[in-house]
Amino acid sequence: MRKIDVKEIENAVRDLCIKANLYLGEDVMNAFEAAEKKETSPIGKEIIKILIKNAEIAKNEEMPICQDTGMAIFFVEVGQAVQLVGGSITEAINEGVRRGYKDGYLRKSVVKDPLIRENTKDNTPAIIYYDIVPGENVKITFAPKGFGSENMSRTKMLKPSDGVKGVIDFVTNTVMDAGPNPCPPIVVGVGIGGTIDKAAVLAKKALTRPIGSYNEKEHLRDIEKILLKKINNLGIGPQGLGGNTTALAVHVESYPTHIAGLPVAVNINCHAARHEEIII
Repeated sequence: MRKIDVKEIENAVRDLCIKANLYLGEDVMNAFEAAEKKETSPIGKEIIKILIKNAEIAKNEEMPICQDTGMAIFFVEVGQAVQLVGGSITEAINEGVRRGYKDGYLRKSVVKDPLIRENTKDNTPAIIYYDIVPGENVKITFAPKGFGSENMSRTKMLKPSDGVKGVIDFVTNTVMDAGPNPCPPIVVGVGIGGTIDKAAVLAKKALTRPIGSYNEKEHLRDIEKILLKKINNLGIGPQGLGGNTTALAVHVESYPTHIAGLPVAVNINCHAARHEEIII
């Protein structure tokens, strides 16, 4: 069995926090450039140019892409053949967040209690989802999630008879209601099935897929394409000022569910679709 010291995980998380907040991924930059070529609105085209410039400044000047450096979200896959030594992996991840947000001069946005609202001042605790998988590695995916877009996310329990049309209508209406608030062009994560909480996690995890990728299942891939077209036809456009680039991508994930239900969750990401991963 392979041994991994959790200190190695702590150091990796520290670096992921800084890297994800300063450097926008190549997939997002490519999506910006493609959208700029297709955007028909002069204002929309100009806004996309500004978004590209903003990302380049952040990279060159080593400053955050956005003032909202997000709540720290992690998806962690732990190999069954791994023995973690030196302490708790959860505490190691949280310590990595503390160090990363301090060393990177990133805004601390987490409050201890949702009603009392006292800032923890170190951006912890992180939200961590663990999966046990075959193998002898640990894969860590980090996505800092700003709440301008998180606040626009929705869940709903549809009836099974609502079917594909019900899903498409719910997702499209959610984006339409969000309007300019999530800083479009957005990335839309959709979770279908499981329970209402499982669907919400699927929707968030869908946001970590590279832009330009599609679901391997043909019927879900078709829904992704239909949704992207319908959302871009809403005319919301970049920053809500009109145009045909409301979304850069729609990612759909699914899970088996109960015969009596059809849970659906929509998680929206702003144009700064930040995510980084490392395999240890």
